[in-house]
Amino acid sequence: MSVTATTAQHQATGTAASDLLRTSLRVDSWCTAAFGLIMLVGGEWLSDPLGLPTTWSIPFGIAMLGGAAALALIAGYPRIPPRLGATVVIGNTLSCVAMLVLTFTGVVPLTGLGTTFMVVGALVVAAFADVEYMGLRRLQAAPSHPLDR
Repeated sequence: MSVTATTAQHQATGTAASDLLRTSLRVDSWCTAAFGLIMLVGGEWLSDPLGLPTTWSIPFGIAMLGGAAALALIAGYPRIPPRLGATVVIGNTLSCVAMLVLTFTGVVPLTGLGTTFMVVGALVVAAFADVEYMGLRRLQAAPSHPLDR
């Protein structure tokens, strides 16, 4: 009976530890997919107000849909492997930096609204990276399970 109680307690702790990471990955996936669709469907319409050429918005939109699918797949694992969680945090951090570099180097001829759009986007991506990092730390602090390795 104590083995069953210990196993149930371990499963509950592991589930609770991964809840923040799983939830943030799911929300990140939905937001990324929505943004990707906006870039694909509205790329031509957004080109003038933002200064983001359609030749940039279409590839960004496609990449974001791929990223959204990857995030959803990772969130769907019964136990999220810490390495995949860390990969997401690193990817989001690099995406944030890339958005800021594109914004402030003049590589893309953004308007004032486009600059605001990119900076807000970078801040949102940074927020996801931060919450996912907190979820990853909770997951790593939880009792280890053989399948997590």
